[in-house]
Amino acid sequence: MTDELRKRIKETIESDRVMLFMKGSPSMPQCGFSAAVVGVLKEQGVAFGSFNILADQELREGLKEYSSWPTFPQLYVGGTLVGGCDIVKAMHASGELTKVLKPA
Repeated sequence: MTDELRKRIKETIESDRVMLFMKGSPSMPQCGFSAAVVGVLKEQGVAFGSFNILADQELREGLKEYSSWPTFPQLYVGGTLVGGCDIVKAMHASGELTKVLKPA
């Protein structure tokens, strides 16, 4: 991965405290997993940024390497990867996600 791509990924992650890399947009998710995470975040009532990874192949492939996470969606909070759909849903069900999303 180039330094330029690494910098662009980092800047995108840090552009919002809660950032979701997903297929599509929150108003029109293009996969069920992305839709599920959007639903959880909306239920949590948290403001979040999003990035449509289908619109940027270079960033999409680079993010897999950057995060060591091969699938999407990917949820970041405070610049740290929380996980994908299954992890987000499990954390939501247990109440752990509320703690992670609460501003410091």
